[in-house]
Amino acid sequence: MRKMSIGSTNLFLIDELGPEDVAMLQALYSRSGESVETHLDKVEKSGSGKFMEKFYVGYNHKSIADCGSTTLFIEDVSILADKAIQDWPLYSGQETSTRYIDMSKRRVVDPINSSASAAVIAGWVEFYTRSQAAVAAHIREKYPRREAEDEKAYEGAVKARTFDVLRGFLPAGITTQLSWHTNLRQAGDHLSVLTLHPLPEVRDVARGLRSLLAERYPSSGFSSSAAGVSGVSGKHDENNVRRLWEAVAAEETTYLNPHASLIDSDLWLSAPLKRGDVYMTSTLPFEVNGISLLRNRPRGAVAPYSFANLGQIHFDFWLDYGSFRDIQRHRNGVIRMPLLGLDSFEEWYFTELGPLGQEARDLVQSQVEAVKKLTDDPLTRQYYTALGFRVPCRVTWGLPAALYVMELRSTKYVHPTLRSKVQKMVKLFRERFPNIALHADEDPDDWTVRRGTQTITERK
Repeated sequence: MRKMSIGSTNLFLIDELGPEDVAMLQALYSRSGESVETHLDKVEKSGSGKFMEKFYVGYNHKSIADCGSTTLFIEDVSILADKAIQDWPLYSGQETSTRYIDMSKRRVVDPINSSASAAVIAGWVEFYTRSQAAVAAHIREKYPRREAEDEKAYEGAVKARTFDVLRGFLPAGITTQLSWHTNLRQAGDHLSVLTLHPLPEVRDVARGLRSLLAERYPSSGFSSSAAGVSGVSGKHDENNVRRLWEAVAAEETTYLNPHASLIDSDLWLSAPLKRGDVYMTSTLPFEVNGISLLRNRPRGAVAPYSFANLGQIHFDFWLDYGSFRDIQRHRNGVIRMPLLGLDSFEEWYFTELGPLGQEARDLVQSQVEAVKKLTDDPLTRQYYTALGFRVPCRVTWGLPAALYVMELRSTKYVHPTLRSKVQKMVKLFRERFPNIALHADEDPDDWTVRRGTQTITERK
């Protein structure tokens, strides 16, 4: 414990306790006027891990669980499962970057597990692996190094661009790893939803995480009974009704699928969406153009959070699944999870392949036919569908979040397929709200050597 006094005010930093003890230590403020130093003595006397169990009675569990955090590390799961875990507005964590990591040696989840499904996977991975040298050579020819550019940074940028191009041919079943830093309440709430997810892989991972948390934090409500619907009558009836409703909600709303869901199609089809277009609707009043703080906001300044109550901005567009992963990172709003299908492959990946473009087109055509023969189940097909296929996207942000995303994701560091969509968002926004300061990068050139410096290196 660290302590500082400013006059009669005492400040403490306590980070040496376990999550449950920290949570209960905070909760005691609501029932006792004593100092945290006195409460800390109780923790030490009870023993680590026993404090919450001993003093929990009579407190509101969920509010206490907000105050204790933990970090989960999840490895060797498909990108589909990775996105499901991250489909949560309060998610914090990191994942493997397909821009900086060679994915050719990673396992691919194969739920069908047949010779035909293995052949589809091999087709994608073989092209991804074999094409790296040729694509890198094409990039060097297209973007030759300038005399003033650092050679190491330049080669790093070439490598990142190579993986940017070839990631489009990775199947979504390719495995990745991610971390999830969360408080105990959020973990319980999100895992309760994930145990009902349409994908068996996600349900299995959610149950496994719940078991780990229940073993480590037995006093924080991670019971196995919350993972499903029991057949016990009586006092469990109300819980069963709730879980049955949640199961139906998970089935109908997990994926944005305008072709199958009435909930989605009523909105989506109100403005027929062409593949390259971006549509914007907004509940922001025109009068926001007159707010001086918004007119004069300098570059890099974050708009006040309270401005989110001015209204919402909605964007609808098609985007390849690989770049959807990037836009999904902005969770200060609602970003629907799309169902990955075989409708349309992003043209950018073909054009960036240079001499390999036609071979890639032929590969995609043959792979589409092969995947369709594997199964009629659209959920399972996702594992064998490459990241370059386009998906329908719907995002909803308040004004501060929209400004932040448009400015950050219009820079040259961003994958070109996402950047082009964000630049269209910028154009639409400027037309509607010309007086609001928006510091976006609208340069059509998307190459920068500085991309090669965005890595983690050990200091010597």
